[in-house]
This record gives sequence, C-alpha cells and structure tokens, in this order.
Amino acid sequence: MSFHLHKFPLLSRSGAMERLIAEASEKAEEKCIINLLDIPGGAKTFELVAKFCYGVKLELTASNVVYLRCAAEHLEMTEEYGDGNLITQTETFLNQVVLRNWKDSLKALQTCDDILPYAEELNITKRCIESLAVKASTDPNLFGWPVVEHGGPMQSPGGSVLWNGISTGARPKNSTSDWWYEDVSTLSLPLYKRLIDVMESRGIRQEIIAGSLTFYAKKYLPGLNRRQGDSSTRLAPVALGAPPSEEEQKLLLEEIDKLLPVQKGLVSAKFLFGLLRTAMILKASPSCISKLEKRIGMQLDQATLEDLLMPNFSYSMETLYNVECVQRILDHFLAMDQITGGASPCSVDDGQLLGSPSLTPITMVAKLIDGYLAEVAPDVNLKLPKFQKLAATVPDYARPLDDGLYRAIDIYLKSHPWLAESDREQLCRLMDCQKLSLEACTHAAQNERLPLRIIVQVLFFEQLQLRTSIAGCFLVSDNLDGSRPLRSGFAGSNEGGWASTVRENQVLKVGMDNMRMRVSELEKECSNMKQEIEKLGRGKPSSTWGNVSKKFGFKLKSQMCSAQEGSVSNQNNHSGKLEKVKDRHGKHKNNLSPDG
Repeated sequence: MSFHLHKFPLLSRSGAMERLIAEASEKAEEKCIINLLDIPGGAKTFELVAKFCYGVKLELTASNVVYLRCAAEHLEMTEEYGDGNLITQTETFLNQVVLRNWKDSLKALQTCDDILPYAEELNITKRCIESLAVKASTDPNLFGWPVVEHGGPMQSPGGSVLWNGISTGARPKNSTSDWWYEDVSTLSLPLYKRLIDVMESRGIRQEIIAGSLTFYAKKYLPGLNRRQGDSSTRLAPVALGAPPSEEEQKLLLEEIDKLLPVQKGLVSAKFLFGLLRTAMILKASPSCISKLEKRIGMQLDQATLEDLLMPNFSYSMETLYNVECVQRILDHFLAMDQITGGASPCSVDDGQLLGSPSLTPITMVAKLIDGYLAEVAPDVNLKLPKFQKLAATVPDYARPLDDGLYRAIDIYLKSHPWLAESDREQLCRLMDCQKLSLEACTHAAQNERLPLRIIVQVLFFEQLQLRTSIAGCFLVSDNLDGSRPLRSGFAGSNEGGWASTVRENQVLKVGMDNMRMRVSELEKECSNMKQEIEKLGRGKPSSTWGNVSKKFGFKLKSQMCSAQEGSVSNQNNHSGKLEKVKDRHGKHKNNLSPDG
C-alpha cells in the first residue's frame, strides 16, 4: 500500500523516519520514496502511526495497542521526538488499562501471535501471561470479574444486579473455578502452553489445571467428542474456522499428554481412553501412547467396559479389538496395585469381598476384565494364547466368584468349536470350580462344550456346596430349637416375634428337605457314574476308580458317593442333569470294549 505523506510530520515524531527520509532525499531530489517492509502490524498499523504523526487522536484498544507499541518501538518514536510520543502513550495504556483487565489482557495476548518476535522483545507476551495467571489464580467473586467482563449484567455498589441503572435486588451468581476455561481455549497452543506453565508455578491446584487441559483438548480434537453421551458437554471444533489438520492434532495431543498432571483421578478414565484412541488413530509417538496407557493403568478401576472396547487400528487387523493394549494397561494397574499395597490374599478374604458395600479396586478390575473377555471372545481371530494370558493375569484372589470367567470361557469355546480337547482342558483350568455359584455349577454340568474332567469336578464341588449349606441349616435349626425353652417365658410379651421366628424355622426346614432330596439325587448319579466307570476297568473296579479319581484331580470319599436310601424319598425330578455326560461315557465304553 502506498501512502502520500509530508516529510515533516513523520521526521518530527520518528527517529527511524528521520534517518530514512534523509537517505532517500540524497538519492532523489524530486521524489522521496521510502519502502517499509517490516513494520509490525503491516499497512493498517502504519496508517494509524501516520495519523498520530499528523496530530490525529488515536483510539487505543486492546486489539491495536500491541501492534502500535511494537511499531512505535521499531520507528523509534521516543520522547526525544516530542512529549507524549507513541511509545509513552501505548506503554501507559498497556500498564494502566489492558493488564488490569482480564478480557483486555487476553485480547492483547492473542494479537501477540502475529508479531511474536517484537512482542517478546518488549516483554509484552510475558506481561499478558502473568496478568492472566494472577487473575485465574484469584477468586473472581472477590473482585467482581468475570461477571462484568463476560457481558453479564452491571452491578450496583451493594452487589445487586442493575437494569438500565436501576437496582433489581437480584444477586449475581457466584463464579466457579472453571470460569476462565473457555476464554483461554482461544489461545494458540504455544501461548496456551506457556500460560499453563506459569499457572502451575503460581500454585494453582492441579485439578483446575487438568480441567482446563481437558476443555482445550475437547475443543480442538474432534475425535474426543464422538462417544460423548451427554450433548451438553460437546464442543464444536474450532469455532473460528476449519478443524486443525491431523498433524496439528497429533502435536496438540502430545503436548496435552506432557502438560497433564500425573496425579491419579484428576481427569476421568473416559477422557484418557479418548486420548489413547485418538493417539492411535493419529499415529502419535510410541512414548505418548505408552504414557497414556500408564495413566489409564493407574485408575483402571474407574473405567467402564465401553472404554475398554477399543478397535484395532493396525493395518494387520488381526483382531477386532486391541487386546494387546488392554493387556498392557492391566499390567500397569497390577504393578501400581503392588506398589501402593493393594488388596492381597492375606488382607482380604472372600467373605469381606462379597459382603463389603464397596469392592476393592482389584476386584472391580477383575470383574471388568471378565466382562471384556466375554465381549472379545466371539472374535474368531482371537488366538487362544492371548485370551489365556489376559484371563490369567488377574490374580486368583481378585475374583470372589469365577462366574464371569466361566461365562467368557463358555463363549470362547462356542465361537471356537475347532479347538482340540487338550486346548479346551487347558483353557478351563483358568477357572476354579470351587468358586462357581450353584447357578453356574448347574449350567456347567449340562454344558456339552466343557471337557469331561471339568464336568466331574463341577459336580463334585456342587455336592460339597450343598452339603455345606445343609450343615449350616441344621446348625441354625438346632440353635432355634435350643432357644425355644428360654423364649417361652416371654411368650406373653413377645408373641408376635415368636410367631415370626416359628414361621422362619418352618421355611428353613422346607429348604433343608429340598436340599436333602437334591443331595440324594446327586449321590445316586455319582454312584451310577462310579458303576459305569468300574465297568470300564474290566474286573479292577477299585484300582480303576482310584486312577480315575486321581486323573480328575480330586479324591472322593466312599461316603460321598453312597446314597442314603432310607432317609430320603425316591424322587428323580432332576436326574436328567447328567444324561449327556452318561452318553459320552457310553461312547467311551463302546470304543474300549468291543464285545460290550
């Protein structure tokens, strides 16, 4: 842009213009042409400088003061060339107006991006950042901002809201600690990073810093908002224009990872999983992905099953979900659990885990992993070693019951029918049959997909559970019977309580009768199995039964398999439970005895 100006107004205010005009006048007597290629702020700023030189009063604002201050310094508009020169006026406006106001400080800092080298040389950037950090670390309710500066209603000296200068009596809302999140999210990444560093050095709480980083990341990383359930938390990506490129997003994500405090629980597990998923899509550095996995591992007990179901973004697409990543996260969690002295077999027993209202983190993670295994089990490309490794990584004491693990194993066996018998047995060894509930035992005993050895173990431990339950019921019954004479003396005053106790006793007796019948049926079935297996031994029943018992991994006492014929009724309502097992025994028998 060309400016046709007089020499004297310019050289009377600017040392640089005086020198350039003198040099140009020596070269050309008629026309004096000066080329200004590096004026901070460009032609628009120079136009304001020229008006100032002509004596026109400038309107200084937070949007133009940084450009004018840098241009005045570049043109040497000092007090030597007139009182109240442009350097003095802009510096005074910066210190007394801009830096005392949150919005103006923010606007001035944003303009520093365009002329950063000049602004850095004059410490304008540093002063704006310090001003913002001080205001963000101070309770805004003490000074009335950001209520006024955010376009809110004016306040009277008494604190009530004003409407057209008239007090309405309404009280303004108190600002929370996150009032500045949206404002600073308009800064570029380098300036935002410097602001966060200064805020940390001033002692702002880590959770507030983490909240700002979360807000900033959600605004500029569109991938983080794709799985947000609450529409109120969604942020439109970059309101000023198109979303940042993939390379810019990758750089931003890596910087956010570096700035995030390491302390556990400052950000949600869902947000960390979103960062990890986005990092894999953008192919972030391995160190960034590893750090995110460790962060998630620190608070894996706060995650949900939906968080764990991360698609596999590799080119090979070996499996549908990224099982290796979950394995690494689980390893980090267990390592941290040992360091922090988490639950162990010595400190937590089964009763405490089952009865406590709040489960320990390791137990919550075990339940989460079992659910994850059930979700990934239908994937036909999931290899057995990966499935086994993930299931076996969870310590035994972390699972009060193995029902979840049994469900995952059953789904895997159903989706992989081609597995060899040895592989099936090896997979089923992951679960402890003693830790299956009665419902799971009933299902497992009829499950064709389980190996025969496992089914027999399930039946054995189911019988033990029933015997233990019956023994407990007998104990309760004896206690109630023994307390009856003691309570008879208070029948007149506690008739209602005694009647309820009698009813409860009757209910318990009915339950005991049902369990006796069930145990009797199981004993008969066990006895029939013993006879079938003895027939396979060709005249060596005792030694064959002993060998089979050792093969199945337990020892059966003779009294366990002897049915008490006289004490229970001969009902066979549930005798069909082992029909499929007997059929399989019959097949073995036909194969082993050709004349049978």
